[in-house]
Amino acid sequence: MPEPTPTPPQTPPSEPTPDERSVGELVFDVSERTSSLIREEIELAKAEVSEKVGKILRGSAVAGAAGVFAFLALILIMHGIAWLLGEELFDGNIWPGYFVEAAFFLLIAALAGLIGYRSLKAGAPPVPEQAIEEAKLTKEMLEKEGK
Repeated sequence: MPEPTPTPPQTPPSEPTPDERSVGELVFDVSERTSSLIREEIELAKAEVSEKVGKILRGSAVAGAAGVFAFLALILIMHGIAWLLGEELFDGNIWPGYFVEAAFFLLIAALAGLIGYRSLKAGAPPVPEQAIEEAKLTKEMLEKEGK
């Protein structure tokens, strides 16, 4: 049997140094790295937004629960005030206390309705007046320059 001859170890072709690469290879490398960097930045932004949205949702849920419990507490407080008014002002008759509270709530509702009506009236109709005025001024200026 013939003895195998040792083959010299093969070295992989070495990467050309930046000085040896062509302009096309350099441009390709830069564009590849840039697109990779942009993809990584987009992934980072997605992760940040997802984390912040999660925190906002958790905070909103907790705030909603707090609002529900505050509303329930307000109901109990108003019920107690109606009983207090009935006992102290109306000689033990409870029903007039509820009417006093109802009148108070109707007064608040009327005030809120008036404020809401004025706000809606101030904003109606929803026309972009400044943009229309700017468009008219631009049209006039272009007509003057065209003459």
